[in-house]
Amino acid sequence: MRALAFVLALAAGPALAQDATLADIRQQLTVLYGDIEALRGELSASGALSTGVAGSTPLDRLNAIEAELQRLTSKTEELEFRVNRITVDGTNRVGDLEFRLCELEPACDIALLGDTPSLGGVDSAANIPVPAAPVAQAPDLALGEQQDFEAAQQALAAGDFQMAVDRLAAFGNTYPGSPLEVQANIALGQAQAGLGQNGEAARAYLAAFSAEPEGPFAPEALFRLGRALGDVGQIPDACVTLAEVGVRFPNSTYVAEANSARGLLGCT
Repeated sequence: MRALAFVLALAAGPALAQDATLADIRQQLTVLYGDIEALRGELSASGALSTGVAGSTPLDRLNAIEAELQRLTSKTEELEFRVNRITVDGTNRVGDLEFRLCELEPACDIALLGDTPSLGGVDSAANIPVPAAPVAQAPDLALGEQQDFEAAQQALAAGDFQMAVDRLAAFGNTYPGSPLEVQANIALGQAQAGLGQNGEAARAYLAAFSAEPEGPFAPEALFRLGRALGDVGQIPDACVTLAEVGVRFPNSTYVAEANSARGLLGCT
């Protein structure tokens, strides 16, 4: 498949599911190590048999446990490799898409793109922690941050796209790392699309999705990115990206819009 747009890590969802499996396997390994030590004690002492492991002699049972241990170790390594491969592949696809979007913009300097941050914020998927349950709380906003964002939204709603772009650009410069960053990038992409700046809009949507690929605004960002790719003529990438909306977020209201956009693009 072509630039599976960061598939995205499109790969964050599968990585988490396999993390749970690795935890289960490691727990089984701990139990098996304990069984081995207990059997070694039996072999060096009375040689009495214990229950719970197949085998007619302590040595047979020890061999059976060691064989199972090898199988589980192999499975752990296989899962870790798959998780790591997904992370690396998704990161590379994000970088490739950023590069191609930059090529479409005369003002974009490819030399300044830098390295693409690893999806999930880590270099190795084996070190991905199990996320804690989210705690609902209001974002920590700077004084005037909400008002500035709402002013940009009002300009966008009024169809004053240039004013919206200017205010959102100023918002990004004034409040770097804002809790509203994802929403601001989506709004910026909409304003730029309104001005016919489809390449820049695609970059804004990509930034929004990459910042929080599992966040509440990820389905919208991914849908708008796919549609923007279609607007700049990247039809195969647009079709793949739009298809990912339904794959990653099957319950999102944007799935129907993504499917409709795929139909308009003639995606197969």
